[in-house]
Amino acid sequence: MTVTESRDPLEAQIEQWRAYLRRRQAVHPVDVEELEDHLRGQVAALVAAGLSPDEAFLIAVKRMGALDAISNEFAREHSERLWKQLVVAPDISGEPSSKARSEMLVVFTLALIAAVAVKLPTLFGLDFSEGEDLPFYIRNFSFFVLPLLTGYFVWKRGLSRRTWGWLALAFAAAVLFANVYPSEESSTLSDTEALTALHLPIALWLAVGIAYAGGRWGQTAGRMDFVRFSGELFIYYVLIGLGGGVLIAFTIGMFAAIGVDAEWVVQDWLLPCGMLGAVMVGSWLVEAKQGVIENMAPVLTRLFTAPFAVTILVFLATLVWTGRAIDIERDVLIAFDLLLLLVLGLLLYSISARDPEAPPGAFDLVLVLLLISALIADMVALANIAARISEFGFTPNRVAALGENVILLVNLGWSAALYLRFLRGTNSFSRIERWQTGYLPVYSIWAAIVVIAFPPLFGYG
Repeated sequence: MTVTESRDPLEAQIEQWRAYLRRRQAVHPVDVEELEDHLRGQVAALVAAGLSPDEAFLIAVKRMGALDAISNEFAREHSERLWKQLVVAPDISGEPSSKARSEMLVVFTLALIAAVAVKLPTLFGLDFSEGEDLPFYIRNFSFFVLPLLTGYFVWKRGLSRRTWGWLALAFAAAVLFANVYPSEESSTLSDTEALTALHLPIALWLAVGIAYAGGRWGQTAGRMDFVRFSGELFIYYVLIGLGGGVLIAFTIGMFAAIGVDAEWVVQDWLLPCGMLGAVMVGSWLVEAKQGVIENMAPVLTRLFTAPFAVTILVFLATLVWTGRAIDIERDVLIAFDLLLLLVLGLLLYSISARDPEAPPGAFDLVLVLLLISALIADMVALANIAARISEFGFTPNRVAALGENVILLVNLGWSAALYLRFLRGTNSFSRIERWQTGYLPVYSIWAAIVVIAFPPLFGYG
C-alpha cells in the first residue's frame, strides 16, 4: 500500500487532482491553491448536504469543470467513475461503500413498506378495486408513501428529534383532517373530498421539503435544491412508469398466451404497489445522481419554454378572436391551473440552472414573454371565475380555483416585474431566485386551508 492510499481517501483524491493540475500547468496556467480552496468549499457544502466525502469530491470536480479548463479535462478523463456514481457510490478502492449499501437497503425497504402499506386496508374490509372504497384510497393515497419519503430524508440528513417530531405531528394532523369529516357511502367523491385529494399532497410536500433541506429550508439555496429534486423526481418517476407500463403489458400478454387472466394481479398488486414504491426508488436515484451528470429538468426547460410561450399567446389570440369565455367547470379549471403551474415550473428550473452573475440573454427574453402571457391568461381566468361566482354563487370548486389563481397572479406578476427590472439592469438575478423559492410555502398553506376548512365550510358536499 502506498502512502497516498493509506491517507484519508478524500485527501488522496484531492492530491491526485492537484497533481493533475500541476502536470497540465504548462498548457493551462492556473492558480492551483485558489482552485483547491474553491474545490474544498464545494466538497464541504456537499458533505453538509448529506453526501459522503467521495461522492462530494466527484460532484465538486464535475462542477469545477465549468470554471476551469484543466478541471474540465480531469472530470472528462474520470467520467467513468462519475457515471458509476449514478447507482452505487464507489469508495477509493472502487468497491461499493458501506454507506451506499446501507442507504440502498433502507430505500428498498421503505419502497417495500410503501407497497405493502397500500394493501393493509384490505385487512379491515376495504378493497382498492371496489368502487365504494375508492374514495378512501384517493383521500389517503399520500399517506402510503410521503411519510416514508420524509422519514428517509430525516434519517439521511440526521435531523434532530425536535424536527422529526414536528414533521410527525404535521402528518398526524393531515391524517385526521383527511378522514374525520363525514363521507357519503358512495363510489363517487363529493366536491370537498375531491379537493382534499388534490390539495393534500401539495400541503404535505412542504414537510418533505423541510426534511430534504436538512436544516437549510430557511436558505434560498436549500429551497432551490428541493425544487431541483422535485423536478428530477418527476422525470425519474415518469421514466420508471414507462418501464412499468412495459412490464405490465408483458405480464398480461405472457399469461394470456397460456389462457390465464392476469389483469387482477396488475390491477390489485402491480399497479398500486408499483406506483408507491417508484416514489422511493426515484427519490433515491435522484439523491445518488445529484450533480454527477447533467440534470434533465433544466434541459427540458430549455426545450419547452418557447413552445409553451407560443401556445399561450396563440390561445389568448384565439380567445380574443372568437370572443369566447373560459369554461370554469372543475376539470377545465384543474387543467388550466396545471398549465399555469407548469409555467412557474419552467421558470423555476430555468432559474436553478442559470448562472446568477451572467448578463441577460435571449433566453431571458423568452422567459419574460412566457411570464407575461401566463399572467394575462391568469387574469382572464380570474375574471371568468369572478363572473360565475357573482352569477351563480359560491361553490367549493370556484372558491378553491379563485384562491389558487389569486396566488398564481401574485407570483406571476411579481416575477415578471423582477425579471423586467433584471433585463433593464436595475435588479440582481438573485432577487428573482429569492422571491420564487420564498413564495413556495404559500401554495402548501393554501392547500392546507382547502383540506382543513373547506369541508365544514361547504357542508361536506
